[in-house]
Amino acid sequence: MDNNQTTVTDFILLGFLVSPKMHLVLFGLFFLLYTFTLLGNGVILMLICLDSLLHTPMYFFLSQLAIVDISYASTTVPQILTNLLNPAKPISFAGCITQTNFFLIFAHTECLLLVMMSYDRYVAICHPLRYTLIMRWGVCIALAIISWACGSFLALVHVILILRLPFCGPREINHFFCELLSVLKLACADLWLNKMVIFIACVLIVVGPFCLVLISYTHILGAILKIQSGEGRKKAFSTCSSHLCVVGLFFGSAIITYMAPNSRNSGEQQKILFLFYSFFNPALNPLIYSLRNAEIKGGLRRLLGKERQG
Repeated sequence: MDNNQTTVTDFILLGFLVSPKMHLVLFGLFFLLYTFTLLGNGVILMLICLDSLLHTPMYFFLSQLAIVDISYASTTVPQILTNLLNPAKPISFAGCITQTNFFLIFAHTECLLLVMMSYDRYVAICHPLRYTLIMRWGVCIALAIISWACGSFLALVHVILILRLPFCGPREINHFFCELLSVLKLACADLWLNKMVIFIACVLIVVGPFCLVLISYTHILGAILKIQSGEGRKKAFSTCSSHLCVVGLFFGSAIITYMAPNSRNSGEQQKILFLFYSFFNPALNPLIYSLRNAEIKGGLRRLLGKERQG
């Protein structure tokens, strides 16, 4: 490096390249969606905690997903709102790396939780008589801990590899938060190790889990088609279609973003993709599960009924 290069101590997030008036419109839209995300996932968490009929493995994993979604949105959206009001305000190097770390933790954990949820549905539909034996509480808690631990470990690996890199300018990140690929573009060093680890992580955390989910639902579809009762077939389709909607939105956008990072017009396109699986997905998940899940709607009615009686 040249002697006149200095170490970067903070970054400027360029955010959305739109007019100042559009900044206010986006601020209002994102603020409403963030509020809906917190309320929607908070209501699901409250229902699962308070309603004993929802104390099952399926809703245990759904509660973990709600926690991840709240954390996911809270990692990025406050920064987005701040930037929309004050685009020139920098974020410190430590703050940027911390944001990257937490975003990766929640992203990795959500990938693994979606696999656990598909496995739960596979056991429930394909092996119903052994469900309580296979999906006992000890197993469910262990699977959740494994998801969080693996997600945190992989995030730590990425962060350690970032911290070994020199950042000597420029300091402008072409994104609305400190996303991994966008931060790496500012490093003035060889990135082969970082890129290799990102590729391996994509295979292990995105492509691998997505294939496992597809395998689970291939078996589930076969089992559903064998159900004689029309009502039983409808119920099975209802619970599984909700999960498939979430899986399709999340894994689809994640694979496009990280498996093809050098595509044309990648800057603005990747911002839109990140909005989908780091912003809109957490807001849509409660809506998908509540509208297509009779037990969640039943739990809400029971809770409202108790409050009226009280």
